[in-house]
Amino acid sequence: MPKPLNWDDAEDIGILLSEAHPDTDPLTVRFTDLHRYVIELPDFKGDPKTSNEGKLEAIQMAWHEEFQDRTQG
Repeated sequence: MPKPLNWDDAEDIGILLSEAHPDTDPLTVRFTDLHRYVIELPDFKGDPKTSNEGKLEAIQMAWHEEFQDRTQG
């Protein structure tokens, strides 16, 4: 059983977002949409109200690393 994710699991969330949205450049995603993508992940159990800009930015950067690995690797 996968571990429940919360806002501090940026690396794991970045991987899942990369798999869920393989053709999306994360740097083009608005934070409002990123927030929605995260809370829609099946294993995400964090409180949607406790996100902040720093946590979303960390998730976006983790997703961006995955995106770069896939598209430039």
